[in-house]
Amino acid sequence: MTAHRLVTILIVVSALALACAETTAQVVPITPDALLASPPAGALILDVRTADEYAAGHVPGAVNVPHDQVATRLTELGDDPTRPVVVYCESGRRANRAESVLLEAGFTDVRHLEGDMKAWRASGRVTE
Repeated sequence: MTAHRLVTILIVVSALALACAETTAQVVPITPDALLASPPAGALILDVRTADEYAAGHVPGAVNVPHDQVATRLTELGDDPTRPVVVYCESGRRANRAESVLLEAGFTDVRHLEGDMKAWRASGRVTE
């Protein structure tokens, strides 16, 4: 085998190894207790319910972007795709849709508030 052919094979193998090593970002759950006790540094808390639902009470500090508007309002979430984003809705369905949009847009630290707003209220936690 010639040196040129060996180098070519090594380059192809290396490229394949790098492609296989890439990991796909996934949504990580975060409990309400963990969010309150030790929030991720610089996290954006994203409420993806309707504006009326948000106005009726939301997690303190949360920003409202309804789930069906997340894709068109990504610039409002900032320009750092590594910034932690904690997403919630009423029961989880809309948050899951928004999380998919965030992951597809390149956000790498997406977290889902376990139990969503329904559990937050049921536990008597403070809302704004």
